[in-house]
Amino acid sequence: DVQLVESGGGSVQAGGSLRLSCAASGYICCRNDMGWFRKAPGKEREGVAAIERAGNTASADFVKGRFTISKDKAKNTLYLQMTSLKPEDTGIYYCAADGRKIDGARWNAEFRYSYWGQGTQVTVS
Repeated sequence: DVQLVESGGGSVQAGGSLRLSCAASGYICCRNDMGWFRKAPGKEREGVAAIERAGNTASADFVKGRFTISKDKAKNTLYLQMTSLKPEDTGIYYCAADGRKIDGARWNAEFRYSYWGQGTQVTVS
């Protein structure tokens, strides 16, 4: 079975940093696109950033310049380095894997991804 396990969340003050990790088991890391999504209280889940098999990245405007997505194939792990955190970054962060290319679908289209983690809480105060 494929499992994605996020870690690295926690509580931090505004302006602080966190690095989220997503360890993939039963899945060949990075075979297709991988991404990070988040769900803020009272809002729908939204795409944060994604990384293609070739290493190209995409991210939401609200995190550009602050968050960086990366992957380590050898460790079968996806990362999200978050800096200059703001209270509005508070939410549950989810890792998604096996994002397939679908005509007309953007990187943050959830239906592209086959596997999801359980999420890790990030709280910025």
